[in-house]
Amino acid sequence: MSEASRTHGFDPSHWHYLAGTLRLKSAERADSRSLNVADFLDPRRCRELLDHLGPVIGSPERRTTASLLSKRLGFLLTGAPLYALSICDRRLDLSASNCVIEYAYDDGVWTSSLPLWTLESEALAASRRHSARRETLHVLFAQTIVPLWQRLREVGGVPERILWENLAVRVYSLYERRLTGLACTHAIQRRDEDYRFLLAADPSLFGLDFNPLARFFHARTRPEDNDSVRFRRTCCLYFKATCPREYCQACPLIKPRNPA
Repeated sequence: MSEASRTHGFDPSHWHYLAGTLRLKSAERADSRSLNVADFLDPRRCRELLDHLGPVIGSPERRTTASLLSKRLGFLLTGAPLYALSICDRRLDLSASNCVIEYAYDDGVWTSSLPLWTLESEALAASRRHSARRETLHVLFAQTIVPLWQRLREVGGVPERILWENLAVRVYSLYERRLTGLACTHAIQRRDEDYRFLLAADPSLFGLDFNPLARFFHARTRPEDNDSVRFRRTCCLYFKATCPREYCQACPLIKPRNPA
């Protein structure tokens, strides 16, 4: 069976979403613009990456480059594993040794994916789903993402709070916007339960002294409106890499003084 026709334990429709929208693929097909996690964590290699990537994305400084890269990585590193967990009731291996960090950017847009050396997924047994969920999320956040964010903070000089809100808004968007319109009652229940768990989880799940998803979660403006916005508490610095200047829809710099 060819790699393109394999679904690695997932329902074909789920695999189509994982491989398409959420950009999951085999590390054997990784773009040349990529590093393994160990190399990314090397301060010299990380500095070289940021200095190379800055002009490519139009960023004027390492801090902005590090922030914008973390937004992309936040989407890639959480989208596929959380979709697999909540919708498919399966877990992917997101350990650092199984991940490749891609940073492909072409014609003004990120084209990077999430390459994994092992794509095979594991079904979660109902009898131990809670413990397996915690194990899966602890590996993802505490063991894989925390070291990446620490290196971006140290090398890029971007505040920790910006990095974690960059990731948090990706998780909010996944559960509140992407994972809607589900027909399966069990998937809806898992989605809602997993989201509540993440927002209320003990900081130890993330390997931190705070829960970053809870820290930045607050009410949207006009909650009855489909276009309502949860304005960020920090600015991701996107505007610094745009000309003419543009701002994210939820940028705190453009937040109305008295939002309805």
